[in-house]
This record gives sequence, C-alpha cells and structure tokens, in this order.
Amino acid sequence: MKSLEVLKKEILEDGVIDAAEVKEIEEVIYADGTIDQEEADFLFELNDAVSGKSNDSAWEGLFVKAITSFVLDDDGSTGEIDAEEEKYLLDQIQGDGQIDNVEKALLVNLKNTLGESMPQALNNLLN
Repeated sequence: MKSLEVLKKEILEDGVIDAAEVKEIEEVIYADGTIDQEEADFLFELNDAVSGKSNDSAWEGLFVKAITSFVLDDDGSTGEIDAEEEKYLLDQIQGDGQIDNVEKALLVNLKNTLGESMPQALNNLLN
C-alpha cells in the first residue's frame, strides 16, 4: 500500500482529485479501520491544495466522513469535540486563510451531528 506522502504527490500532480483517487484515498486512510491525526492532516493538506478546483463530488463526502470520524469516534471524547480537537479543527480550517465549501460541509455535518454541543468557536465559522 502506498504511503500518504506518495499518494499525495501522485494526486497533486494534476491538482484535482478524481473519482479513482477518492477511492484510493479511502482505501489507504481506512486500511486500519480508523482515522488518526496523520491521516486527518493528510486530508486537510490535500483539501487546501485542491480547494476550488473541479474535484470529484465524492471528495467532499469522504473528507467530511473521515474528519467527522477523527474527532467524534476517538477513544478520549467519543461523540463530542474536546478542547484539543476544537483547536485542531480551528487551526486546520483557518490555516490557509479561507473556509472553502468542503470545510463548510464538514462544519455543517458536525453541527447537525452535535447540535447545541458544537463548540461556539466552530459554530462561529458558519456565520
């Protein structure tokens, strides 16, 4: 199986994520059944690099599903976003100076899942 770095390099050669690449990304990041921080970082790096491009529509769904799983299905704070996860999301989402449609979809999904327990700082990014 390819490393995340090799996969990222191949994907970014043309600057867009196509359907076959979405499938390959999913196979690699879910190989062990969970999303860890290295894989979450990889997804945010890819998203920043391809933001606003003509990516396959499945990219948004995979990104939202995987990052939601990363923050909500962890051992330490299952079903909620703790302070460390909140900081991580804020840093990643605001890190490139823009909130793109894929990141907005992530925030909407988290809001729909968490309701009133969504941290206010993340809620504020939706406004």
